[in-house]
Amino acid sequence: MAEPAKRFHDPHVALSRIYTKTGDGGDTGLAGGQRVPKDSLRIEAYGTVDELNAWIGLARAAALDSPSSVAPLAAALLRVQHQLFNLGSTLSTLPADLKPGQPRTTDAEVAWLEAEMDRATALLPPLRSFVLPGGARLNALLHLARTVGRRAERLAVALRRAGGCGDVEVRYLNRLSDALFVWSREASRLLDQPETLWSPNQA
Repeated sequence: MAEPAKRFHDPHVALSRIYTKTGDGGDTGLAGGQRVPKDSLRIEAYGTVDELNAWIGLARAAALDSPSSVAPLAAALLRVQHQLFNLGSTLSTLPADLKPGQPRTTDAEVAWLEAEMDRATALLPPLRSFVLPGGARLNALLHLARTVGRRAERLAVALRRAGGCGDVEVRYLNRLSDALFVWSREASRLLDQPETLWSPNQA
């Protein structure tokens, strides 16, 4: 997979000590230096994006342990992990404090997700029912990531309503959840594992 073109500043991070004790009172710092409560909507939003990234990391680890046919999917998931850190950069910054060259989510990432879905869907059988997570471990992990992605999307919608982020962040999370669903189906195809379809009469 080709490397994306360089559009953002490289990170300048020096983590010499992990604990700071500055959050012991229940607040934390934004990228612009403001202190906000740790349970504020903005922190919930980018905290959930961080959780989503961790689940995708677990799915990528499972993909890397799979046959070589799954390697392109593992590469796509790694790209998403980088995109989610860019999204976290945006969500941890007040809109007025965003700087040129700061990592962020753009419509280019949305378009890439749409192209990935179109590519994978063209190789999948049409669905005749809803899909139950499982069948293969990678399939189930991608479904877990999808549900966390939907939660992140809901929080981003609330943050946008409050004026805390723009439309592209919501669009990206919406498409990513869709892509994780398509990739879960693609994982089953690549692993030659049957999908489990919902059958109401088996309840």
